[in-house]
Amino acid sequence: MSFAAAVHAKAIQLDRTSLEITAEAGAGHPTSAMSLGHIVTVLMYHSMRWVPSHPRYPSSDRLVLSEGHAVPIVYAACADLGVGIGKDGDLRPMTMDDAMTLRDIESPIDGHPNPVEGFPFFDAATGSLGMGLSVAAGLALAARHDQIDKQVYCIIGDGESREGQVWEAVDFIVDHQLTSVVPIFNCNSFGQADRVSNQQSSGVIAKKLEAAGFIAQVIDGHDPDAILAAVEVARTNAEKGAQGCPVAIVADTIKGWGSPICQGGGWHGKPVTGEKLEAAIDELESLRNQLTSTLSIGDELTIYPPEESTHESPAPADAPTFSEAMKQFDMSSTLATGKFATRRAFGVALRALGHVNPSVVVLDADVKNSTFTEWFGNDRDLADRMYECKIAEQNMVSVAAGLSAGDKVPFTATFAKFFARSYDQIELAINSGANVKMVGSHSGLGPASDGPSQMALSDVSWFRSFTTTKDHRGNPACYVLQPADAFAAYGLTQVMADYHGACYMRTARPDVEFLYDDSTVFNLGGLEVLTRGRDLLIVSAGYMLHECNKALELLDKAGIDASLIDLYSIPFDVDALLDVANENGGMILTVEDNYGGGIGSAVADAVTESGDGFTIEQMHVRSIPKSARTVDDELAHLGLRSVDVARRAARMLGVATV
Repeated sequence: MSFAAAVHAKAIQLDRTSLEITAEAGAGHPTSAMSLGHIVTVLMYHSMRWVPSHPRYPSSDRLVLSEGHAVPIVYAACADLGVGIGKDGDLRPMTMDDAMTLRDIESPIDGHPNPVEGFPFFDAATGSLGMGLSVAAGLALAARHDQIDKQVYCIIGDGESREGQVWEAVDFIVDHQLTSVVPIFNCNSFGQADRVSNQQSSGVIAKKLEAAGFIAQVIDGHDPDAILAAVEVARTNAEKGAQGCPVAIVADTIKGWGSPICQGGGWHGKPVTGEKLEAAIDELESLRNQLTSTLSIGDELTIYPPEESTHESPAPADAPTFSEAMKQFDMSSTLATGKFATRRAFGVALRALGHVNPSVVVLDADVKNSTFTEWFGNDRDLADRMYECKIAEQNMVSVAAGLSAGDKVPFTATFAKFFARSYDQIELAINSGANVKMVGSHSGLGPASDGPSQMALSDVSWFRSFTTTKDHRGNPACYVLQPADAFAAYGLTQVMADYHGACYMRTARPDVEFLYDDSTVFNLGGLEVLTRGRDLLIVSAGYMLHECNKALELLDKAGIDASLIDLYSIPFDVDALLDVANENGGMILTVEDNYGGGIGSAVADAVTESGDGFTIEQMHVRSIPKSARTVDDELAHLGLRSVDVARRAARMLGVATV
């Protein structure tokens, strides 16, 4: 049997399985899967260098299915090949019985790709469209750093290619000369509701790729020899390294290939059942007879193993203290001033981490001179682990997810406000179990003169929602961190690097006085009691903690003895906070420089769940800000100055004036 006949036979087998497992599930996308039968067969049964029993083998080629809804075709192949499935490295061969449990609540065969559900063939969760090519780029960066030669294939839908992130990733791949990444555009002409725009036709996509710097090969996606030839061109160019050009494959395909009964519009996301399923299978079998001989498949389809991997990630060493790091980097005079912005302390922490932890990598989105990741990138010993993503935050986060899957510890940084553009990408990274660290500079009201377009005000509430649920390891799905001074920012950056899971840290623009020293230990889920009183508890974090400190002085003059807690982490030690609240008669005032749903809501939830009697009031930004020449002017405009805090606290206690 020829190679082409063998591929046709296997593709028809996988297409049939896709029909059967989606029919059993009562849901899924069999026609999208069938458009990929030949491409998946050539990749998984011949061109990819990999080990089916050990799908995460470090030097194996990777396949990212950005078009996640087409996953039944990959499940069909994995069941046929006995690909290893399971959690925590305890793998067993996948069977057809497993495939038939598609979308079942107890099954690792999820409706869209997700590695943490027990399917390690995939490196990241996909399904929300447009993200996969960025993940592939992150995987390629990690492999390059570890000097591992592997190809990373990424299948992208034609309708999906309308997403801007796809083209962010295309630019990034060209910028970083990632010739090992092979985008494969599946041009089957149909989206969910209708045909795709002509702008997403194979010809236009190819021209866009060529304009960006790719070699674009337009092929018949059901011609085995054409697929193989295109893949070999991509591999040959990858072997040229920086001297080669990235290669993309643009494949014209048919949605529902092999079964006219389920082709055309109206079949997206619908299983084929009953008599139509029987008819579709008959059509496939008839086509098998036309395209293949009756001989059994011989050696035409052979899976070749990758090179043996000897790479091991070195264990990190202990980082210096903040004071030691400042001296090491010739910043002793700055340390002596007693003031330093938390965004700058983050930059110091990153640089110190880079020298003791070779797995730490840094990504920025064209603001490295504001986030101070440039201190990492400008260090000659660390520069090759700094990846500039330009103004493309969505791509940056998904690249970080890919780097995490490649066993790196990625820190992503931009203005806190701009992370809002990548909330979907962050959520999917969390769903993937990715070890991503996000640091948002210029948080809250700090960018006063720039106005609200630069202010992160809804970020705490959005990220805080993930603190209320558990990830696949049983930990909070994300920690939200708000350091109030340089020591806290430095310490929390170190803690983030040590922790495996998602974290979001806010840093601020203004220089602020030191509240802590090297002896203070910061922990995820911790808090710090700065002052103990008896009349009222004020809870704050980040920049606003300094305003609250000033408010304590005003309250003291009025004879009010208040406590102050630095709630630098959400979630936090609830018992410790409630103990202090009880010492203060159950009176709690929360203060934050963002919209509601943040610290105040977190404390209110804790109070409610305790069942005890507390009085809680919240101060936060309650109107849309405007630009102001100073942060103090902005705080005054919004009623969040220290005097406003003191007056609110006094009113809670029935004291008329402060």
